[in-house]
Amino acid sequence: MTPQRQRVLDLFRERGSGCHLSAEEVHQQLSQQKLKVSLATVYRTLRLLADMGFLQELELTESGRRFELAVADHRDHHHIVCVRCGRTEEFESEPVLQAGAEASQRFGFELLESSLNVRGICSTCQASRS
Repeated sequence: MTPQRQRVLDLFRERGSGCHLSAEEVHQQLSQQKLKVSLATVYRTLRLLADMGFLQELELTESGRRFELAVADHRDHHHIVCVRCGRTEEFESEPVLQAGAEASQRFGFELLESSLNVRGICSTCQASRS
């Protein structure tokens, strides 16, 4: 693994599971650490690390794509995302997992994962619009 790729992965490992970063945020944090990595390299590295199974890519429409550390014991979790600021929180729900299992069985799919993205407006953004 190249030093740049390792540094990106280390950034996520330092932050731990539950940290959701965009490519721009990764680039900014690496720049603050005085590491010279282009934004294009960060995009390619994030995609590669996701393809390799180190990161999980989240497609959150309002806040774009974000990445988080892929952790085996934290696979089937869900996200609630603020459509204004992009704040992302995780939650678990057995009924969502059950619905995914039932739907895959009903339609003859092999279930790979179940995840749900809920969109809303966080309390901070609600307070600022008053």
